[in-house]
Amino acid sequence: MTREAKAVVCRDWNQPIQVETIQVSPPKRNEIMIKLAACGVCHSDLSAATGKIQFPPPLVLGHEGAGKVVAVGEGVTAFKEGDAVISSFISMCGKCRQCVRGRPVLCENAAKALITLPDGTVRTHDSQGNALNVFGACGVMAEYATLHVDNAVKIDQNVPLQNAALVGCAVMTGVGAVFNTARVEPGSRTAIFGVGGVGLNAIQGCHTAGAEMIVAVDTNPEKLEMARQFGATHTVNASEEADAAKAVKKLTGGVDYAFECVGSGAVVAQAYKSLARGGTAVVVGVADPADKTSIGTFSLPADERTIKGSWLGSARPQYDFPRILALYQAGKLKLDELVTRTYSIDDAPQAFLDMEKGINARGVIMFD
Repeated sequence: MTREAKAVVCRDWNQPIQVETIQVSPPKRNEIMIKLAACGVCHSDLSAATGKIQFPPPLVLGHEGAGKVVAVGEGVTAFKEGDAVISSFISMCGKCRQCVRGRPVLCENAAKALITLPDGTVRTHDSQGNALNVFGACGVMAEYATLHVDNAVKIDQNVPLQNAALVGCAVMTGVGAVFNTARVEPGSRTAIFGVGGVGLNAIQGCHTAGAEMIVAVDTNPEKLEMARQFGATHTVNASEEADAAKAVKKLTGGVDYAFECVGSGAVVAQAYKSLARGGTAVVVGVADPADKTSIGTFSLPADERTIKGSWLGSARPQYDFPRILALYQAGKLKLDELVTRTYSIDDAPQAFLDMEKGINARGVIMFD
């Protein structure tokens, strides 16, 4: 049946987000409806609300959610009512060249489900019956959401859902950049530029991978202190350094892996500059489409340096989400500590303001 739900909606770019009551239609074939328990407040949601990520409004925000299945559509066999799930904004057809070679984050057909479900339609409408787009085929900053089965991952019922939700983006993006994209080796020297929600997870990924040195770089002293709690061995306050890359090199002699978690062409250049010979810079942050990065071309062959991108930690959601949660359950990854404040959905505007101020490691909207 159709469910009435409070949801966080972007009505227009660069306008305040709104909490509205919407209608969520029941699942069709190969779809499930979930009752959300928690949704992380991510910078990507803010980027969608400002137009930096150009998903056309009106748009139901939210892509980092967890909840319980309350209805299943025709043909669904992998899920049943009561299952705990995490949303995944990666839509994968399973048939294109990228999917069959194990790179679902690069699915050649994923563009069909950026603001709708994979069939090109939505299950969300406002109080006047007008269709509402959904962020990344999810739109889970709402009390209920209907998703395609490929955009949901079943998880262990024993994992607290406010922690599990973060695996859908921040944790997967940071930890996955270390495990999957860079494949950091034990004894490596690493640097993380930008230690917000994603950067903190890159830090703990490096720690879990056995890195010898983990240098956190940021302009916020409070974030740098938090970085130490997640495994950073050294910190560099970029606001106090004329050249943060030189400061990193002074500490380490040059790092084997540098992770840019800001979304800035200038910071990408700093990360690249901090590398030792043979080092790899991994670009994790989402920059403005017009932003550029300038590096010394000669250093690419002469020093055999590499620069590469990482989208959602090069994830294979059905495999990687449970794997990350298993590490959490074994005490090898911190998730409880990432949730620094929870909000009701009515307080979502405040959660976005706090995110812009950099107050939280991760703010999470909790649903009744």
